[in-house]
Amino acid sequence: MPHQQQELISTLHECMTACNHCYNACLQEEDIKMMTTCIQLDRECADICGYVEQAITRGTPFLSELTNVCAAICEACGKECKKHAHNHCQHCAEKCFTCAEACKAA
Repeated sequence: MPHQQQELISTLHECMTACNHCYNACLQEEDIKMMTTCIQLDRECADICGYVEQAITRGTPFLSELTNVCAAICEACGKECKKHAHNHCQHCAEKCFTCAEACKAA
């Protein structure tokens, strides 16, 4: 597997992990209704990152299409998380933006 794909897999995995953590932490927030969109996008982002990670290891012929979709979802999640001052949201936003850039470069 090329080094660039190994780096992308690592970035996808870090983003998925950050989104899963943010998702769980948001569910514990006092004003959970305010966190609804963040929670939804965390789930979407974690799922697509995990899927793309697996697809790369299978040698998918659809890498370009998948990384384009993944970048769009990561950006949306990052923008939403950035709106919230919670540390878990800020960390997630950072990982999402990093992942979006890595997906665009793939």
